[in-house]
Order: sequence, then structure tokens, then C-alpha cells
Amino acid sequence: MKMNLKQMGKGLLAVAFATTICLQANAQVNYKTREEIPEKYKWNFSDIYESWDDWEVDFKAISGDMEKIISCKGTLGESSDNLLKLMTAQESLMKKAYKVYQFVSFQSTVDTRNMELQAKLQRVGLLFASFGPTTAWISPEMIAIPEATMKQWLAENKDLKIYEFELMDMYRLQKHVLSEELGKMVSYYSQVSGTAGSVFSALSTTDIEFQEIELSDSSKVTVTPGVYSQITSSSTLTQEDRRKAYEAIYDVYYKNKNTYAAIYNGIIQAEWANARAKNYETCLDASLEGNNIPKDVYLNLIKTVKENTAPVQKYYKLRKKVLGLEKYYGFDGSISLVDFDKKFPYDEAVKIVTESVLPLGKDYQSKLKTATASGWLDVYENPGKRSGAFSAGVYGVHPYMLLNYDETLEYVFTLAHELGHTMHTTLSNETQPFTTSNYTIFVAEVASTFNERLLLDYMMKTTKDPKERIALLTQSIEGIIGTFFAQTMFADYEYQVHTMVEQGQPVNAEILTNTWGEIADQYYGDVSEKTQYSNYPWTRIPHFYNSPYYVYQYATCFASSAKLYKDVTEGSKTEKQDALKRYTTLLQSGGNDFPMEQLKKAGVDLSKPEAMLAVINQLDKLVDQLAIEIDKIKM
Repeated sequence: MKMNLKQMGKGLLAVAFATTICLQANAQVNYKTREEIPEKYKWNFSDIYESWDDWEVDFKAISGDMEKIISCKGTLGESSDNLLKLMTAQESLMKKAYKVYQFVSFQSTVDTRNMELQAKLQRVGLLFASFGPTTAWISPEMIAIPEATMKQWLAENKDLKIYEFELMDMYRLQKHVLSEELGKMVSYYSQVSGTAGSVFSALSTTDIEFQEIELSDSSKVTVTPGVYSQITSSSTLTQEDRRKAYEAIYDVYYKNKNTYAAIYNGIIQAEWANARAKNYETCLDASLEGNNIPKDVYLNLIKTVKENTAPVQKYYKLRKKVLGLEKYYGFDGSISLVDFDKKFPYDEAVKIVTESVLPLGKDYQSKLKTATASGWLDVYENPGKRSGAFSAGVYGVHPYMLLNYDETLEYVFTLAHELGHTMHTTLSNETQPFTTSNYTIFVAEVASTFNERLLLDYMMKTTKDPKERIALLTQSIEGIIGTFFAQTMFADYEYQVHTMVEQGQPVNAEILTNTWGEIADQYYGDVSEKTQYSNYPWTRIPHFYNSPYYVYQYATCFASSAKLYKDVTEGSKTEKQDALKRYTTLLQSGGNDFPMEQLKKAGVDLSKPEAMLAVINQLDKLVDQLAIEIDKIKM
């Protein structure tokens, strides 16, 4: 169990979010209330619990499991049976905890305005926070067991064997294990340290008030993130419409810039305090060492990408030329290069994505069909529903997948992306025991980006529309920029700001904004015109506030999936079959080994720059291919 009892108050799942925030605002699927949405497009919560009474039973039973855990205190070093008693009691508690937490969390996700659900969520959080002081003795008592003794117990007690990876890994992390007294003290602050993140969520979702604008066609709209996405991607609207939408959406965040800066500083300060308490030199070390990720992987990624941003700038220069704009702005980045506003109704999109994954085998395809037809997905936007998209699992039940589907080509790719996560979780949970079922974030984006590449190939092969080919190439290019380059830029930003905090430097709205501007200039050059709001995206990127030092893994995973995709789709029949077997094994592996080792077994070595450079070269070629396709249309 890579997540221990002390961590539960911070959230129980490594939730994988979509790279971009995409909400629907198309009139065809713009439901005014959640009740209007057909049941087949909404989550089925009864798969977790049939009723709140059933939820209450497990909620209370968790305390019983905790009593069993407490009864083990002082006995762990006496025998393997005593250690096994603790491990099984922890597992029993954690299985219930996942269900208890997610049953409330998922319902709150689609109804953030429901204060009764918020109260229940706080109740769960308080229960989990109380476990920290109660279980502070576990780590120091376990680490006191000699490593040789532990190896002997694992060899002799077959029931203890499933916990081997976790038990042996604690010796690697021994210097970061706190004494019982210090562990208890740190745990008292667990609930407090999560407050800044909760404030961000409330400010950005529950309490946010979006602005209304009038478009060139005289229609009036309230610019939510979803409406903004549609306006800036619509070819029927003007650049002035896009400007109005851009200013309306960013002005909401800009007016709260000092509050967002204080929130972000509070989050990093909490991280830094926790890292120092556990004897880490930096927050990055604390983030990486748990999964045994070499620090050079992170720093070399930033260095390699920052030195090779020319293809990105070439793409934006091509966009400016094709669109015929005298001045090109960031809000022009989503407008189609050709007149392609084709809508993909959700059911049609599901069929397309399902067909695209056939190269992964009929069994994989069959499981994906089950996922899309069984109440696992919450499809459409409704008032009070959180933005974006994610997939999160509940062991023993199934994954739950959030969308805000808007019928655009981009969201067809988001559907494929999140279904990659869903299938990864499904295969892992089917194959692994609970203790090793939860795969690390470091490999989490491999399956999702792999599915996006399958979708691109399928649609490129099946379309006869030259404009759609341009749209697909653009989608692929935007995918690489958004998943590989932009996320690396975000990682660069996080690293620089965290370093400021660690060195005792001040962090405020002005510093955060200037830092963003300097980095953005390095990555994107001077193609886009600057505006009053250009350097304020840091205020609204959820990952910075919800999951620090997460985003770099989008880039490393993208590089990994590109290598795996090539292995699975190229070469002899035998080579492709072997590669598919290695890839499937990766998806089934959960957290049974360090992620770098899992990727090496699958055929990827991220300690070398080749994987990163391959993605950069791929982007360069795609931009050239796009230019050729555009010239054909002109002819």
C-alpha cells in the first residue's frame, strides 16, 4: 500500500486529470439542471453503496479496524504473525476508506454546491486526520525490525508475501521515517496543511462568479471555462469575440491574484515544512524519492525541452500566417486552421474510440465497451459540477470517470485519454492484490496518451476529408505541445517557485507573474502579443494547487507512450506481439515495482535523452506535414 493511513486526509486516489480544462457549452448538450441529463450519461453511485445507511455501516466499521491496528502496538517485532495481523487490519481499513471517501467525493464533484455533501466530506476528512496521531508508532516500530529478520519472515510466511514490495522498500526510506513523537506532531498538522488547497477549490469553483459578455451576433453569454473554450475554438466568431471572452475569463482570476498568490505560497510552505520534517533537502526530493525517481530525470527533462522549443514556435508562426492575423494572441490558439466545426455526438465518439483501440486486442476492447455502458462515466456539464476530466478507481468496484463532453474533436481525444486511465485501473485492479493495485503517477499518463495516438491513427486512416486531416494533424500537434511542452514548462515553473520558497525568498503575485512571463518567453518566443493577463495562467492551473510536482509526469509519460506505441505498431508480427505483451503487463502491474523499473521492463529507459528528443523531432515533422497539407488545400 503505497498510501499509508497518515496520507488519507489528502485524498485517497492518484486522480489523473485531463491536460486541459474543457467544458461543454453547446446548446445541444447544455443541460440547465442535472436532473435533465439521462441516467445513462451519469455515474451510478449504487455500485459503491446502495444507500447512505450502507455507507454509514462502513464508516463506523473503519473505527473497528483502527482498534485492531492499535492492538498491534508493541508486538510487531515479536513474530511474522503479529506483523501480518497489522497489515491485514490496515488493508481492511483502507479498502473501506476508499469506498467511504469516494462515495461522498464523487457526489460532491458533480454537485459542489451541496453543503450536506460538503459536511459529509469534512466528516470523512476529520476521521482520516485523526488516524495520524493514533498510528504514528507504526513506521518507527516496523523499521526497528532488522532487515534480515524481515527477509526471513517473508520467506517463511506465505500470507505476508503480498506485502513484500512495501515492506522491503521502507528500509530504503529509513532515514525519512519519523520517531513516534515527531510523527504524531506532524500528523496534527495534516488537516491544516490541506486548508490552502480547499480554499483554492472553493474560490475557483464554488464561490466563483463568471462575467457576461455580448458577442458580435448580439447574443449574451456568461463566460464559464466551457463557454470560453467554445468561443475561442469557433471559426464563426471574430477575434474581437475571442478577446472579450479571454478578458472576461481571466479578469475573474486577475482580480483575485493576491489571494491566489497567498494560497499558492501556503501550499508550498506546507510542502516545505513537511519535507524538512522528514529530512529531505528539497520538496522535489520529497516528491520523487517515494517512487525512487532519479532527480536527474526531472531536471534533464526541463533542460532538454527548454533547449528545443523551436518546433513549438514554428507551429505558432505557421498558425499566424494561415489565419492571416495581423496580430496573434494566445486566445487565437484554439481557432481551427480550416473551416472544420464538425460535431461528434457522444455516442458516435464512443464508437470511434472503441474501434480505435482494437490494436490492443479484443479483450481490451470488450472491457472498454463495458466501461462506457455501465454507469462508470459522468458525461455532461451541469451547474455546480467541477471542471475538467478525470478517472479515479475504487478497488473492488470499478473506476469512475468524469467528463464535461462538448462534442468537439478535442473532447473526442479527451474521451480516449481518460478511457486509457480507466482501462489501466481496470487491468491493474483485476490483476493485482489491493496492496500493489495502485499504480504511481509516474506511469499514469502512459495508457492515456497511448490511446490518443491510437485514435489519431484510426481517424487519419478512416477520413476522406482533407480538412479533417488538417484538423487531426493540428489536434496531434496541440496534444504534443499541451502534454509534453506545456507540462514541462509548468514543471519548470513549479521548480523555480519551490526553490524560491526553500531559499527563503518572498513569493507574491508580482513575483509569480514575472516568473511565469520569463519562462513563457523562453518556451514560446515572441510570436504571441502580450496582454494585461498574459502572465496570469498560474492563478487557474489546478495541478499547482491540488497536486504539486505532478505535471512533469505528463511529459515523461508522453515520451514513454510514444516509444511503446512505436514498438507495438512497427516491426515484424512477432516483435509487435512481444511489445503488446510487455505493454499489457505494464498496465497489469499496478504498483508492484518502482515505475522506472516497470517502464524498463516494458522497453523504455527515461534516464537517456533519446525518448525526449524523439518527441521533439516528431513534433517538428508533424508541423512540416501540416504545412504541406495546408498548401494542398490552397491549391
